[in-house]
Amino acid sequence: MNPYLGEFFGTLLLILFGAGVGAGVLLKGSKSENAGWLAVCITWGLAVTLAIYAVGEFSGAHLNPAVTLGLAINGDFEWSMVLGYIISQLAGSFVGAILVWLHYLPHWKNTTDANAKLAVFATGPAIRNSFSNLFSETIATTVLIFGLLFIGVNEFTQGLKPLVVGLLIVAIGLALGGTTGFAINPARDLGPRIAHAILPIHGKGTSDWAYSWIPILGPILGSVLGAGLYGLVF
Repeated sequence: MNPYLGEFFGTLLLILFGAGVGAGVLLKGSKSENAGWLAVCITWGLAVTLAIYAVGEFSGAHLNPAVTLGLAINGDFEWSMVLGYIISQLAGSFVGAILVWLHYLPHWKNTTDANAKLAVFATGPAIRNSFSNLFSETIATTVLIFGLLFIGVNEFTQGLKPLVVGLLIVAIGLALGGTTGFAINPARDLGPRIAHAILPIHGKGTSDWAYSWIPILGPILGSVLGAGLYGLVF
């Protein structure tokens, strides 16, 4: 498989599971309604794990522009492929969000809370404060990139590394995700937010573009910091 196609399908799968659990927890009438934050964090971790298993052999399964940028800064990925990977990740996240919308099609009309509908697609702050929200996304992504680079230099039993990466995502979500919903991935937020903006979702409200720069800039800053700190230490 072409690596760009691998990133497309891997990120699509990531969003299908990740936004899918958000829809299950938040939308009215779902059997998993109100399953809670633990269910969300575990499913996102499993989503990353399964997406890595699916396309890791073909693209390395970055699934995240911040990861692609961090690996390029660290010298583990070719700069010439960065833009193509990011475009593929954005496209995959957009299509994955559309599939989630279709999967839960009858539930949108039954859900009256516009904020809950947006939260299926995109992240948002628990308490809106631009500095604190940006700091949260930056720190969480720094931990992600730093952790991934540490995981990369360790030897694991064949096939175990994706599970370890998934556990890292769960830990970040539980420990650091309560402030902003831990986007830690510009494509994870931007692609689905665009889908929310253009899809005919019943009573959807706004797509909160005023906040959208934080889950883009924060992960970018975090990728630079994570790769930079790793380079300084090692």
